[in-house]
Amino acid sequence: MRYRFAEYAFDTERRELHRGMDLVPVAPQVFDLLDYLIRNRERVVSKDELIKVIWDNRTVSDAALTTRLNAARSAIGDTGEEQRLIKTLPRKGFRFVGSVQETQGQAIHSAILSGRDSNAPTPVSPPRLSIVVLPFSNLSGDQAQDYFVDGVTESLTTDLSRISGSFVIGRHTAFTYKGKVVDLKQVGRELNVRYVLEGSVQRAGNRLRVNVQLIDAETARHLWADRFDKPIADLFDMQDEIVSRLASTLNAQLIAAEARRSEHSPHPDAMDLYFQGMVRWNKGWTPAYMKEAQSFFDRALELDPDNVEALVGSAAVDTAMAGNFLADDARRRFAAAETALLKALSLAPRHALAHMYLGCIQFCSNRAVQGITECKYALALNPNLAEAHAFIGVGKIFVGRAAETEAHMHEALRLSPRDEGAARWMNWAGLAKLHLGADAEAAEWQHRCLKANPNFPIAQFQLAAAQALLGELDEARSAGKAGLALDPTFTIRRFKAYPYAGDPDFRAASRRIIQGMRLAGVPEG
Repeated sequence: MRYRFAEYAFDTERRELHRGMDLVPVAPQVFDLLDYLIRNRERVVSKDELIKVIWDNRTVSDAALTTRLNAARSAIGDTGEEQRLIKTLPRKGFRFVGSVQETQGQAIHSAILSGRDSNAPTPVSPPRLSIVVLPFSNLSGDQAQDYFVDGVTESLTTDLSRISGSFVIGRHTAFTYKGKVVDLKQVGRELNVRYVLEGSVQRAGNRLRVNVQLIDAETARHLWADRFDKPIADLFDMQDEIVSRLASTLNAQLIAAEARRSEHSPHPDAMDLYFQGMVRWNKGWTPAYMKEAQSFFDRALELDPDNVEALVGSAAVDTAMAGNFLADDARRRFAAAETALLKALSLAPRHALAHMYLGCIQFCSNRAVQGITECKYALALNPNLAEAHAFIGVGKIFVGRAAETEAHMHEALRLSPRDEGAARWMNWAGLAKLHLGADAEAAEWQHRCLKANPNFPIAQFQLAAAQALLGELDEARSAGKAGLALDPTFTIRRFKAYPYAGDPDFRAASRRIIQGMRLAGVPEG
């Protein structure tokens, strides 16, 4: 029997696993484990059952079983964190959850090796968030620059694999296309991926230009393109910055592309609903958009209560609603978010975003030092997580170190200047300035925030406070009215009810902000 799933072909007769045209080496016991899980994919397979079948009832330690499962996941491009194909159900067992197509006959083996066969069945659909980074072209005419160009390609391949739920073709396979004129649709079919990223690097004098474009592999339609044009400094530092910016931007672009696909699905699954929720999340932090995002995450969790991404998405909405004064039940929302994040982390212990949002909740509930540590851990897990830099800066406000906040926001903006979160980072820089009594700088940051994203009520209220404290009462009242247009339910009472009540500098600055809001005519509530 032959099984096809994702971009893999699993041949039980020849005992071979192929990824596209490449043979994947698999140890015999790991092959047997995969075989059993795939053949029993309609049900959960218990630990005891695996030990009975694969190890013939011999005594096997949990560590040995975990090692074999990790090897099986690794062979098919899965991880214990993502669990895209092999899912662990705590205290129940394991299940192969990938979409599988069964095939038979020698023609299929030929198709695997050749990458094409007109008589072969139509392959399964490419996995979501599946992408290959083709080797970037060196347009400089200087072969000495090849190491830098290849370094960008390899680093970007590694960093995109950190996007939760992504499937990125390995660099060894990708580099077989180096220097070749390729048909992007054919590349998509051969590797069974939805997206292709291609680019070029050109050095001219003391400047370096990098062009990139994201392409739908099915239609060859361009989805997104960008250009980086910078003076040449340290090449390794430039490589890190370019890769970090691309990885951050592509995260949002891929989610948007997946959401567009899922809108046309007659029977959306949990991940379809998750992507649609993320698109609403990225539109702006208003009560309306947050309510829409939450509804999609809730529907995803109804279909799959253990969906890690939907758990984190739901927690993010509750954290944003409470942390940005969009709701009156902040304590309940923070508690619900923490519960969801702890469940997500029990399923995916190295989920960087989950750790980051948990850190935010700790800021807001008198555990700010612990929260900063949590956000630093998130950054260690994913160095491209620009928002973690910003969250660390927020944490500094809570512990009376607001003077350090602006530098963290600049670092986040350097890594991802076009990030969907850039507006809130500017808002947080403005909040830090308010805490420091630098009202003119606070107003400047809030203006930048609202220019980047006008759908940000708390920025309007904090702008109103800054302008009122500067004596610009007409402008302050106008900003207050603009905030109420976005969130008519906001009151000073809600602002005062914030759960954090620890640091004396924080409390004193908050009283000052409340004074500014009152002067601006924000309702008391």
